[in-house]
This record gives sequence, structure tokens and C-alpha cells, in this order.
Amino acid sequence: SFDTMAAAAAAASQEQDSALSALGPLDGRYRERVGALRAYFSEAGLIKYRVRVEVEYLVALAQVVPALRGTFGAEAVARWRLVAAEFDLEGARRCKEIERRTNHDVKAVEYYLKERYDALGLPAAGKEFVHFGLTSQDVNHVAQPLALAECMRDVILPRYEAVVATLRGAAWTYRDVAMLARTHGQPATPTRLGKEFAVFATRLDRCVRDLAACAHSAKFGGATGGLNAHAVAYPEVDWPRFADDFVRDVSAGLLSRQAYTTQIEHYDGLAAVCHAVARCDVVLLDLSRDCWQYVSLGYFGQKLRQDEVGSSAMPHKVNPIDFENAEGNLGIANALFEHLAAKLPVSRLQRDLSDSTALRALGVPLGHAYLALASLLNGLAKLTLNKPVIDADLDANWAVVAEAIQTILRRESYPEPYEALKRLTRGHKCTRDDFLAFIHNLDVSDDVKTQLAAVSPHTYIGLFDAEPFRPASSSD
Repeated sequence: SFDTMAAAAAAASQEQDSALSALGPLDGRYRERVGALRAYFSEAGLIKYRVRVEVEYLVALAQVVPALRGTFGAEAVARWRLVAAEFDLEGARRCKEIERRTNHDVKAVEYYLKERYDALGLPAAGKEFVHFGLTSQDVNHVAQPLALAECMRDVILPRYEAVVATLRGAAWTYRDVAMLARTHGQPATPTRLGKEFAVFATRLDRCVRDLAACAHSAKFGGATGGLNAHAVAYPEVDWPRFADDFVRDVSAGLLSRQAYTTQIEHYDGLAAVCHAVARCDVVLLDLSRDCWQYVSLGYFGQKLRQDEVGSSAMPHKVNPIDFENAEGNLGIANALFEHLAAKLPVSRLQRDLSDSTALRALGVPLGHAYLALASLLNGLAKLTLNKPVIDADLDANWAVVAEAIQTILRRESYPEPYEALKRLTRGHKCTRDDFLAFIHNLDVSDDVKTQLAAVSPHTYIGLFDAEPFRPASSSD
């Protein structure tokens, strides 16, 4: 209908205005590109996870608290769970409205849930068991680790794995492409382009597997970690076991409960996650710079978009902007990951509030890392091999076969072969003819001369087992 279309247009316009007035680029310029993270790390996302934890906590309490066993039955539980399942932006707005009065975000969620409890007409005996015996951090430190664990599983890790798969594909595709290597920025022993991509594929794969293996844990133990309020109210209940089971069940096994805590979780596990992501990002930073350099050398061209502009002044420019964007975002991400890993595990005595404001920023480095991954994937997809340039570079640097020739001569016990090749090549621009003349004058057998003459920058490329990178569907 016209009204529906008008409402959609108004919503789109409002979102665009919000992006234009955003303080940071993740909610501004890059808003659409990081939208997948908003459900986990936005304010509304955090509130939704808090609601989910509180709702399931009351369900769990109904199994052990005598006052609830007879009144909070299956039908009431089903209706109560709908509060979390159907929680939306309007619910988040209501929580923020209550927070303006309470000046406390988790208490606002409790009051919101009690409103919903009354509206559903649920048994009156259960209302005051909403948030029973809990401190805010029992809710936050289940909700936030759960958001992180689910985001890692569903969004972040698949994006890293996509980069690994792309690099593995490049390792196979370019497995036989000879390329001049550079050490210290200078021509060095030739390599294979595929092998260079294999280096990054295996490095990143190892880091991503370490990231995937990181354990996620939660704090759920009352005001100072001893479940004091629970124990004094119902001493007959095995509360540590209850808490262990609750954390496991509410997270579908993604979280384990930290048995010994203060008011807050100790964050050592989260610090490990931050470090693991940062390690992945360091590999990708290295990759971004190398790909940038290969484009600069002309080894790769880039697929063009007809209407795209490379420079406001120079019409010819086709810049490696995806790799530059990735490099910038990876730097921002890792600076914040390093800060969070160092800050969060440190808290005065049983708790201070400095962790809370820092933890709210967790989505920022993840957003920049996610953005960098998208840029890298885009940049890698745009690369087009320029083999004539690669071959010409090899032809222009015959000095790099000096290593091969002096090594063969060492095998033959030829006197001072390294020194002889040093005199020929160091500081001189050598050609194929120079090497052939050098070989011709050597006091070695004709068979050795034939072997030496067969060495070239195009063939002296070492060993590379590409089979582990063969695509499952390939028969090449």
C-alpha cells in the first residue's frame, strides 16, 4: 500500500540521517557493511541478551524454588518465554525509557520484565523471583559472553574462514607461477606465487583454529561471587550446581561458569579471545601490505568498475584501496583488542566500574576487523595476474641464480665458488649471456656446465607441494 511504502521510505531516510550524524564510522559510513554485528553488540542487542538471560533464569528457578513449582507450569513458562522470543526494538525503547528514571540499565530490564509479567497475567507468586538473588553482573556476564560466543560462531569465524579459503584457492591457482622474491626489498632467490599465498593460508588457518578453540565463560555467582543471597534464602538447594547448569543450558553449551569470582568475571578468557583475534589480524595486516606491494609492482592488475573514480585529480588512477582500507581497520581493531585484553582482567578488589564502560566497546574492534575482512575479500577478488610483468622482472634479475650456481660448484668441490659469483654479480647488472660466459670458462665437466647453463630465474623456484591446496572439485 501507499502508506506502507511511505513508512518504509521514512524509515530509510531516518536511517540515512542517523548514519550521517553518527560519531563513528561503523555507525556512519560503514553502517550497512557491519550490520551483521548489530544484533550482538548494539545497545538494543545487549538488552535483548539480558532479557533472554533473565527470562530463562526464572524458568530455571521454577524447577528448584518450592513457591514456583506448583504455579509456574508449562503453559506459564511458554508464555513467559515469548517475552524473550518476541523482544524487539520497541521493547528496547521501553527499557531505555525506564532507565532514564532508574539510572541503572539492568534494573530497568528487571522492571520492564515485571511489566510484561503483569501484562501476561502470570502467577503473582512468581513476579518477585524475576532477578531473584542476582547482581547486575550475573546478567551482564552471561549476556555479553553469550553474545560474543554466538557472534564468533555465526559471523566472525565464517568470515575469517572465507579468507583462508580464498588464500588456499590462490595457492593452488598460482602454484606454477615463477616470481622474483624480495628480501630487504631487493631481488632474491625466485619463488612461486602460489607458495607465497600458501604461506598466508597456513598462517591464518592456524590462527583461526586457535581462535575457534578459545573457551567462552560466564560469571554467575551473586554480589561477590559466593551465591550468598541464594544460599541464605534456600540453603537446601545446591546453588553452585544450579548455576553451572543454568549457564550451560541458557547458552546451549557455549559457556561454562567460572566457579571462583568476585562480583565480576575475571575476563582472562575474553583477553585470550582478544589476543587470538589480534593474531589473526596481524597475519592479515602482513597480507594486505604484500598484496599492495604486488599491485604496486604491476604483478597484479585490478578489475575495473566503469563508474568508479580512483582520484579526484588523476583520471588514470586504479588504487589498491581495498588493501589500504583493510590495513587501516586492522590497525584500529588491534589497538582496541590489546587495550581490552590488558584492561579488563584488572579490577580493584571485588569490583570497580571501569570494566563496564570498556566492555561496551567490544563491538568496535570486532566491527573494524569484520570490515577489514570484507575489504580483503573484495581486494583479493579483484586481482588479475599480470604474468608478462612477473616474467620480465625475472629476466631483468639474472643475478638471483648466483646462489644456485655457487651451490652446485660447492658440490663439485670447486675452489671458492661463493667468492667467484660475488665478483661476477655484486653491484653489477648481470645478463644471461654473462652467466653463460662465466660457466663456459669454469674448470668443470661438460655435464656440470650443462646443468649450470639450464638454471634460470624461471626454473630456479624451489619445491612447493601444492596438493594440500587442491580444491575438492579440481582434477588438474
